[in-house]
Amino acid sequence: MSMLLIRGKFKVEGGAKPDGDTLPFIPDNVADWKLVPGDGKIVPKADGRASIRLEGIDALETHYGEKQHVQHQPRGLAHAAADELLKFLGFDTVLRDDDETVATTPDSVPGWILTRGADAFGRCVAFVGKGTPPVYSGYWTGIDDDLLKRTANHRLLLLGLAYPTFYSGLPAYLRELLTDASEKARASEKGVWKVDKTLDGAKITGMASITDDKTGAVILPKLFRRLKDYLDFMGTDSSLACFPAFLAGASDDEYRLLPDSKTLHRGLHHIVEVTADNTVKMTRHARDIVFKEK
Repeated sequence: MSMLLIRGKFKVEGGAKPDGDTLPFIPDNVADWKLVPGDGKIVPKADGRASIRLEGIDALETHYGEKQHVQHQPRGLAHAAADELLKFLGFDTVLRDDDETVATTPDSVPGWILTRGADAFGRCVAFVGKGTPPVYSGYWTGIDDDLLKRTANHRLLLLGLAYPTFYSGLPAYLRELLTDASEKARASEKGVWKVDKTLDGAKITGMASITDDKTGAVILPKLFRRLKDYLDFMGTDSSLACFPAFLAGASDDEYRLLPDSKTLHRGLHHIVEVTADNTVKMTRHARDIVFKEK
């Protein structure tokens, strides 16, 4: 599969809140945004900046939700992913305010992205890299093992600072290469894999069970987001008795399970279990889930 290369710079300023899988990018030629395919149109800011969502990974949330309902996962590993992404790209110093606003030195660094398109939210989904790009900006190129290993996406998985998270448009051979990097980290118990509770189960006694920096359970970010939304909806009631029904109603989650991949499932309730003691866990590895493209 070929992807579109765009050359430009990563620039973190003006209230930006980059995390381990999202950051701003400005093409050298802003018109290059028009070359990006996809259902969601990229609408850059006045300086040409638009948000990049890193392909194939999901890092712990540093700020999820709206206004007074913003929550985060345990911030030690969440910030480690964000810092590694920025430092990999060439930022020397990363300073973070309490509201997750980031300032860096320098304020921008040159780099490039490889994208197959924009998502439904108008974010450019891409692999991101530094140094000399493999082709000229605006050209399409294939991605092999060596090129993939030059990206921050691959590095974050190799260090265990992100979970593999795949969508149907990503070719199987790239999924396999990214899975291999993630499995190496898991085998060595690096990063999130040293403390991950996604499959073992996290006992939920309230929001702090998944957000507290010291005692909060580290789980797959997608499961965290669904739990956080559910707990917001339930108010002071932290019982998970209705969580499976809540997941069944979230029709946006459509996916196939590897290796079969023939059946399209709707709702995470098919792969999430809740026990009598209010423990929640997933029954399938993130690597085995391929979400339907939005």
